[in-house]
Amino acid sequence: MFVSLAVLTPNSLLLLAAVSIVALVLLIARFKLNAIVAITLISLLLGLGAGMEPAKVAESFGAGIAKTMGQLAMIIGLGTMLGKMLAESGGANVVASGVVRFFGAKRVDYAVMVAAFVIGVSVFFQVGLLLLGPIVYALARETKMPILRIGLPLAAGLSTAHGLIPPHPGPLAAISTLGADIGKTIMWSLFVVGPPVALVTGPLLARWVTPGVVPANAGLGESASAKPSAPNPPGFTLSLFTILLPVLLMLVGTVAELLWPAKQIGAGTWQANVHTWADFIGNATVAMLIAVLFSFWSFGFARGLTRHQILRFSEDCLAPAAGVLLVISAGGGFSMVLNASGVGNALADVGKNMHMSPLLLGWLIAGMLRVAVGSATVSVQTAAGIMLPLVQADPHINKELLVLSMGAGSLLLSHVNDGGFWLVKEYFGMDIPQTLKTWTIVETGIAVMSITLILIVNAVI
Repeated sequence: MFVSLAVLTPNSLLLLAAVSIVALVLLIARFKLNAIVAITLISLLLGLGAGMEPAKVAESFGAGIAKTMGQLAMIIGLGTMLGKMLAESGGANVVASGVVRFFGAKRVDYAVMVAAFVIGVSVFFQVGLLLLGPIVYALARETKMPILRIGLPLAAGLSTAHGLIPPHPGPLAAISTLGADIGKTIMWSLFVVGPPVALVTGPLLARWVTPGVVPANAGLGESASAKPSAPNPPGFTLSLFTILLPVLLMLVGTVAELLWPAKQIGAGTWQANVHTWADFIGNATVAMLIAVLFSFWSFGFARGLTRHQILRFSEDCLAPAAGVLLVISAGGGFSMVLNASGVGNALADVGKNMHMSPLLLGWLIAGMLRVAVGSATVSVQTAAGIMLPLVQADPHINKELLVLSMGAGSLLLSHVNDGGFWLVKEYFGMDIPQTLKTWTIVETGIAVMSITLILIVNAVI
């Protein structure tokens, strides 16, 4: 006999969620249970313990897996192929050598952070990590620098852009809900808040958290970054263009929306037709597919590789990627069960009863939701809905800075219910304790420094 969800107090739900997260970490880190098995087991027990109907528990877990797979499966698969072709052609080494010559061996982590932040403006976190990851491994080999010293600045630059800057879905959803100005939001995030946050939490914080942390095993990135097989490596310009091709294609849709907003053009006009095709080409999966097909020429046939070698490379790299995707998808299932059990609503109720600065309140609500449900986008969307009545009642609240504060909060304390946590862990070959000591601290640093700068800007203006 399962108790009704209504009789569970918010405090009981929050305690249950905390116990579940601790149990999950212990099962994987202490008792060495397979991550996929552990996440599935804890997800089901959490749902049952929260009073959900057994069928609803299984349905929610499956829905979370389906949603995550639908968003990431093709992106991770195609991104892994592109990274493999980049490595096998020698393009990763070519780009790495160029970066070292330009910036110097001691500053490659800053160079990687800047590249990640710029590229991260227009691509999803996962895409950016897979595109630039092989170059990071090549840089680590060339400079003899620990992989995490360069890898964490890469992830920090991408994450900062993902959490703060439109057109990423979280900030964009909050802008729509609150009626904020997208241009002002981009200005504050891209030129005022984002760069110093990425600088401090990327290279500087990484130098503090990485000493003594040696990846526990060979991650997906290392297995995808083998020594080149091509007899004729590509040039720097061609390598860079191939890497940036999906980024450029994804920008096509963004540019079309800026030039001809969909709400302002009539159906059947040439602008509408251009907008339709721009959205299609700018879709992450379509852009990645076009880039992979181009890489078969630029990193394959043009480099002296045969079609049999290209086929083998594109198939071999998918085996480790499949394991990563299953772990990330299981994390998505866990996140969905947490949300369906009422944990997110319980945290939202706690946040609404706190009396503080609206910007700090928005940050805290988004942060608590992030800790509970894992998804940064869901956290920002939900927090924006909770904050809307307050914004409507007080016209003096800076809506653009509120969007940024909730985006910053949505990056707080990345842990085992976050798909990005598992991707960073698996890509760099860390175990859970190592990922908590490095990536979780970096993400929390991004959230804390962002809200600090936002409050300072708000006080000044």
